[in-house]
Amino acid sequence: MSDIDVRKSKVRQIAWSITKYASCILAALIFILPILTIFLASFKEYDEFYTTSKLSIPHNLLNFSNYTKAFIDGGMLRGFMNTAFIMVISLTGAILMGAMVAFVLQRFDFKLKKAILLIYLFPMFLPMVTTQVATFQIVSKLGLYNTIWAPIILYLGADVMSIYIMMQFMESIPIANDEAAMLDGASYIYIFNRLILPLLKPAIATIIILRGVGIYNDFYTPFLYAPAQELGTVATSLYKFIGPYGGQWNVIAAGVILIMIPTAIVFLLLQKYIYNGFVDGAVK
Repeated sequence: MSDIDVRKSKVRQIAWSITKYASCILAALIFILPILTIFLASFKEYDEFYTTSKLSIPHNLLNFSNYTKAFIDGGMLRGFMNTAFIMVISLTGAILMGAMVAFVLQRFDFKLKKAILLIYLFPMFLPMVTTQVATFQIVSKLGLYNTIWAPIILYLGADVMSIYIMMQFMESIPIANDEAAMLDGASYIYIFNRLILPLLKPAIATIIILRGVGIYNDFYTPFLYAPAQELGTVATSLYKFIGPYGGQWNVIAAGVILIMIPTAIVFLLLQKYIYNGFVDGAVK
């Protein structure tokens, strides 16, 4: 290879490195700038927010009055409590149902196995709006409308994604473990509780993030099925700021930051399991 070819190769490598890092920096700025704007706005007074640049540093970085107003006066404290109650029950039920269904489908062979998988898969191809009238009527007939149990019941079922993730992880658990336990007199319930569930922590963490973020951010379901003010979640509480705090975007920005904090903490705590879960699932 001549010196000219070597120099051309180096130029191409340098150009590629510049393009790669420039695109990464641009992507980071696209995600960071909106969050930074909201974070700075949450510390500004009403007049300061409208008279200064959106990226300017607030005069007082210790001004937490907007957070107090959003958390207490805006009803976000009640929204966090309702959301936590809904998520704990919904995620517990969804994980247990998903694990049990996955255990049956992955460990046993029977005639209706494929049919059951298709039944779980079929709702994914239906537009959500086409089932809302029937769903609303069922919820109303059950007497659950405008109660906190309406969104819980709708979130409770296991979806095909949760079942598939569980099944993928169960494939890595040797069936010989089940057979050895059965020889010692263990029942299927014992095998599921003591052998299968403890080994599904990465899958459970992955489902908690994927389903939990969806439930946490869902506005439509609690707004439609539990519209009472005392049943508001963090998403509907933030929407209600449009009323009394419609012009106070600094207070709304503080509410957005408050909503972001729990999801960021959960992600940081479970990121090891999430990354392992995605990598293991991809290898399988």
